Amino acid sequence: VQLQASGGGLVQAGGSLRLSCAAFGRTFSRYAMGWFRQAPGKEREFVASINWSGTSSYYADSVKGRFTIFRDNAKNTVYLQMNSLKPEDTAVYYCAADGGTSRWPGSYDYWGQGTLVTAPA
Repeated sequence: VQLQASGGGLVQAGGSLRLSCAAFGRTFSRYAMGWFRQAPGKEREFVASINWSGTSSYYADSVKGRFTIFRDNAKNTVYLQMNSLKPEDTAVYYCAADGGTSRWPGSYDYWGQGTLVTAPA
């Protein structure tokens, strides 16, 4: 499966963005999906994941209550709604597939190209 992330940009702290990740190729609805992020000089870290049906989702403590992951299997797309953005949310955001709902990046077999989110103070 090929993944294409989009929706990043520059937003003031406190603002909102919605990231999208479109899947092409194989059956999207079979895969759990995850969002990860990587800030300059830091390791890639887990943000959120969702099971194949969209009935279960998981979040890093740092984004819980501010970010929401959801999916539309009819559109082969997973989303990350980000509200109340903070400067520490600034990072390149990646979507990933076929890792269960794991928090470990190494569990995922497919990755999108990343989209940059910048939320300056």
